[in-house]
Amino acid sequence: MSDHGFHVHGPHDHALEHASHSAPDSFSGHLAVITAVLATVGSVFSFMGGATQFNAGAYKNDAAIKKTEAANQWAFYQAKSNKQNLSELGIDLAPESRKAFYEDEVKRYTAEKDEIKAAAERLEAEAIVFETKSAQQSHEHHRWAQATTVLQVSIAMAAIALLTQRKWLVYGVLGLGVIGTALGAMAWMSV
Repeated sequence: MSDHGFHVHGPHDHALEHASHSAPDSFSGHLAVITAVLATVGSVFSFMGGATQFNAGAYKNDAAIKKTEAANQWAFYQAKSNKQNLSELGIDLAPESRKAFYEDEVKRYTAEKDEIKAAAERLEAEAIVFETKSAQQSHEHHRWAQATTVLQVSIAMAAIALLTQRKWLVYGVLGLGVIGTALGAMAWMSV
């Protein structure tokens, strides 16, 4: 700029001045907002997918623990059965004076086995409950993952629409956004 008020703009200065005075491109602005909303929803879906994946693993672990506890109970049951069998053999082989002792032992082992069997069956039932919960959480995880993937594709399509300035691609962005949101709703409702 000279002292006499004469000012010459370069091409870059002219472009910046023109951009600052013009209204923002509504196509780009709308697409940016749509993309931000899709990214936010996708973040929530991704978090929920991770949470359900963790839950599925935790329930599977709990099921394995219950199965191990049940197996321990069945081993204990088998040990009592062996002792009962030896006591029954003792009834046949022992002198008459010792038979009553072995008969009492058979009764005791029978009663103990019933308690042990009930505990083992209860643990097996608990394992089945945890397995069912794990499968349900795994199914939900897959739904959340599907929803997140579709939203990510929608966001990528939004970038392509913005770069190519193809307005018709916005319909694909919106369509995939709706599909991804519907899949997320299905995950939320455990469908």
